[in-house]
Amino acid sequence: MARLVSVNVGLPRDITWRGNTVHTGIYKAPVSGRCTVGRLNLAGDGQGDLGGHGGENRAVFVYQLEAYAHWREHLSKHDLTHGQFGENFTIEGLTDDVVCIGDRYRIGSAVFEVTQPRVTCYRVGIRLDEPRMPALLTASGKTGFYFRVLEEGDVGAGDEIVKIGESASERMSVSSINALLYSSSHPQQQLERALRISALSPGWRWSFEQLLQSAKTGGDGNPGLAPASTAQRVASGFQSVKVASISREAAGIVSFYLERTGGDPLPPSKPGQYVVLRLRGSDGTTLLRSYSLSAAASDRAYRISVKIEPHGAAGRYMSQDVTVGKALEVSAPRGAFFLEPGEAPVVLISAGIGVTPVLAMLHELAHTRSSRAVYWMHVARDGEHHPFKQEVDALLAQLPNSRCRIWFSRPGERDRQGKDFDVPGRPTKEQLQAWGIPSHAVAYICGPDAFMSDAQGILMTLGLRSGNIRTEVFAGGASLKPGIVDASLPKTPHQPEGEQGSGPLISFARSGVSVRWHPSRYQSLLELAEACDVPVRWSCRSGVCHNCESGLISGTVDYLPDPLDAPGEGNVLICCARPKEDTVIDL
Repeated sequence: MARLVSVNVGLPRDITWRGNTVHTGIYKAPVSGRCTVGRLNLAGDGQGDLGGHGGENRAVFVYQLEAYAHWREHLSKHDLTHGQFGENFTIEGLTDDVVCIGDRYRIGSAVFEVTQPRVTCYRVGIRLDEPRMPALLTASGKTGFYFRVLEEGDVGAGDEIVKIGESASERMSVSSINALLYSSSHPQQQLERALRISALSPGWRWSFEQLLQSAKTGGDGNPGLAPASTAQRVASGFQSVKVASISREAAGIVSFYLERTGGDPLPPSKPGQYVVLRLRGSDGTTLLRSYSLSAAASDRAYRISVKIEPHGAAGRYMSQDVTVGKALEVSAPRGAFFLEPGEAPVVLISAGIGVTPVLAMLHELAHTRSSRAVYWMHVARDGEHHPFKQEVDALLAQLPNSRCRIWFSRPGERDRQGKDFDVPGRPTKEQLQAWGIPSHAVAYICGPDAFMSDAQGILMTLGLRSGNIRTEVFAGGASLKPGIVDASLPKTPHQPEGEQGSGPLISFARSGVSVRWHPSRYQSLLELAEACDVPVRWSCRSGVCHNCESGLISGTVDYLPDPLDAPGEGNVLICCARPKEDTVIDL
């Protein structure tokens, strides 16, 4: 007979970890007497990170005495107490290989339904003083599981756990569901079975849908876990190209046409993607810069259009050292900001040099003679700083359902409204609303961060769904550091403090930081990135969750520990990776 051994609750608290303040609800302690069960929580309980824990489908976390016995032996920790794995219910019986998603149980006067396995993060490692704990739990199949509360009531230690129902569609155990997502085996038939279980929580359902789509198309990696920015398969490494021609587009903006040396075809690109240039100075310094491809997709030539910053190292190099015929090194095209096929109206919004990726999208629409409604909007300082005007006009003329509007933020004396530009200033909600942009349109925005944020907000007030608004960010993406207090405060990437290493050169391409690896100071590329305040994403820190999966532009790595499921081609899990040679990462 299964029974409830202990009811454990705890409110979130702040703790110190690796110099950070972590807000966490991992600390649970047994309660005496009866405890009220609500739809989202037990009385006296709470979660510190509602993005990864809590909610209707993760209201109650359950862990078993049988698993406690395993970890006492495996970890040589014989003083483990109820609640130490962060569970609300410590139970006897109902192990993960027996319990199935959709099983329903009555405990006390409350009724529960099993929704998903536990998703482990670094905080369970803090609680057990074992950083590898997320990987150990997931690999062992002893994760525990979550309950949804079907009927509120009260529970107490000693209550019998009575099974009252199960899924009518499929019977898949908690451990088999866990392995289907986190191991390297994702059989299509098993994915289809899992998706027939109505009780499965939405997050896991989405992951299995992504894996099923990948299984049907022959993809690699784990798209059910990896961030969207790494979903496109990209080969690592740089290749040699030569500068075929150079053209001035506007004040401070120059285009460079790059052709493959030897005449071999270039890797294909999608409209909106970018390449990374490795620029080697005569003094031995190396610069890495990301530039969007700004012309029609071609395997014969790439066009990049560069804003020449007079005081920037890359700008000086491109304007002074790069001439026709010069050899450069370029990565394969990459990035998740690209025009997707479909019939919905397309909104292309840019400011300044942010025009380059959306210009490539406009080329694609014109090349295919698209019948989609196209709304082109660009903000320039003035006529002197308005690039590609004639090119854009010619492309829009090929699109029967296109509309164009140009803003000059500071029109010059010779700029004529109605001919050189349409509206002074910057776009407003009223101006875009009057334009009648359909709410089902898909928008692509590129420009300064504040401009993109404002444009995104305006479009959402006009009825566009957030999922249909895409933005491109070059200077490092948004960080994901669950539970870390003040993690969202912006910091400028920099060289790490203290003694410099003598190992391989590690370059974070988007952040513009290159530093020598120091194997005795850092256990992973993630730790090095954190020491440089490079924006990073992570959760488990042990090769399980794939939140840290990043583009591997060049180089090779070793893993310690080995990830449960390898990243996709051209990607790296920085939380458990150590470099074998000079390495460039798309961060």
